[in-house]
Amino acid sequence: MTQPVRIDVVSDVVCPWCFIGKRRLEQAINMRPDIPVEVHFRPYFLNDWIPREGISRTQYLTTKFGSPERYAEIATRVRDAAAQEGLVYAMDKISNQPNTIDAHRLIRWAEGIGKSAAMKQRLMDLYFTEGADLTNKAVLVQAATDIGLDPEDVRGALDSDQDVAEVTQEAEAAKEAGIQGVPMFIFGGKFAVSGAQAPEYLAEALDRAAQAQEAAE
Repeated sequence: MTQPVRIDVVSDVVCPWCFIGKRRLEQAINMRPDIPVEVHFRPYFLNDWIPREGISRTQYLTTKFGSPERYAEIATRVRDAAAQEGLVYAMDKISNQPNTIDAHRLIRWAEGIGKSAAMKQRLMDLYFTEGADLTNKAVLVQAATDIGLDPEDVRGALDSDQDVAEVTQEAEAAKEAGIQGVPMFIFGGKFAVSGAQAPEYLAEALDRAAQAQEAAE
C-alpha cells in the first residue's frame, strides 16, 4: 500500500460510547501493525439543544431520561464497559452537561499540529473521569495547552467565532447524511461501522478497507 487507510471517526466528546469506542479503535489499529492509517475526528452534536453555557447534569438527565435514577442502570453498564478498556467513567463526578461546540473547535485546531487524537482524549478524560466543566474557558485553554497548543492563541480563538460555522455545518452534515448515533467509524470512505464495536470487528473493517484500497491502487 502506498497510501494510509483513512479512518473518519464521527463522535462527540460527551458520548460515553465514543469514549469507549476510541479506545477500541486504537486496539484494532494495534492489531494490524502492517496497515498504515490516518485517523480524522469529525464533530457530532449528541445534544444540539443544550445552550452554549451548558446545563446542570441533573436537568439534562431529567430531560433526556426522565430522571437521574432512570439513567443509573445505563450508567452502570457504561462504567463497566469502560473499565474493561482501562477507562474510568466517574458518573458521580459529572455535574455539568456542556454544549460541545468549543470542544470540537479545539479538536479541529489540534489537528493542525497533528494532535487531534490527544486533544480528543484529554477532553473526554476531563469530562468522564475528572468531572470537569467543558464550558469553562480556563479548563479548555489548559487542556489545549496540555497537548501543545499555544494558550494565548487558544484563548483568543475561543473568544471569537473562529470555526463555529464550520464545525456546526460539519456536525449537521453528519446528521443529514443519516448518522443518527455515534460513534460512527468510516474506513477508507467505504465501510461504515456504527457503535463501539469490539476491536476484532473494527480490525476486520480495516482489513476490508485496506484490501479495497490496494485493489484500487
